[in-house]
Amino acid sequence: MSVSEPNLAAWSNLPVTRHAPGGAGLPTSDAVAEETPVALVYNGVAHAVMMATPLDLDDFGVGFSLSERIVDSAADIYDIDCVQTPGTVGIELRMTISGACFMRLKEKRRSLAGNTGCGLCGLESLGALDTQLPPVTARAPVGKAALMAAFGALAPLQALNALTGAVHAAAWAGPDGAIALVREDVGRHNALDKLIGALARGGARRPGFAIMSSRASYELVQKAARADIGLLATISAPTALAVDMAERAGICLVGFARQHGCVVYAHADRLLAA
Repeated sequence: MSVSEPNLAAWSNLPVTRHAPGGAGLPTSDAVAEETPVALVYNGVAHAVMMATPLDLDDFGVGFSLSERIVDSAADIYDIDCVQTPGTVGIELRMTISGACFMRLKEKRRSLAGNTGCGLCGLESLGALDTQLPPVTARAPVGKAALMAAFGALAPLQALNALTGAVHAAAWAGPDGAIALVREDVGRHNALDKLIGALARGGARRPGFAIMSSRASYELVQKAARADIGLLATISAPTALAVDMAERAGICLVGFARQHGCVVYAHADRLLAA
């Protein structure tokens, strides 16, 4: 796969007025995360526009294509060209995919117009909502100590969030809790897509689990199932639909993962006490 990605700024330094209790406002500057329309274009045909952080867009293109089942593997994507079109505020991710995958895409008749909080935009009917997920095969148990170690190590690795305080992170940790990959984005689902793409582009799947600095919505469970992620842990709460889907897909779903502990909502037998 060939990749062309320009050097894009993920944040801007903007003038602000900072107020403290009992004091006058002082002019200063602040780092603010960028949020950019990103159009995903397959074989010359526009398919979706997502609001995303212009960072690791190659991983985003691969991960989105996999989690939306546009392609079956990263090998189905022949090249990615990231283009800033003159006169527009957005970015086009122009991907060339296999003929078989492109034909399947055209048959879907689905057009997404996404934002950072909605995974259903563009569905033609309720019947188009796909809650049937493949059962995950990665069902190795994870120790609670490893899970806590991963969450303890995550914050220092969130470089963009440390600057802006405005982005989510998705990370891949090994069985011992050591974090191997981190991807950030203003949208939690985009962050997970970037992580899935980075894992796929890296070749053979390494053992481990995924953690996120967000709540667990149904679409995160959906993406995890399609990427064969056996354990997904988030720092905040899941929704009831996310729990139901995790139970049916065989995903160990963990919420409220903090220093003092966590809550396991599905397949609790796979989080070991040790």
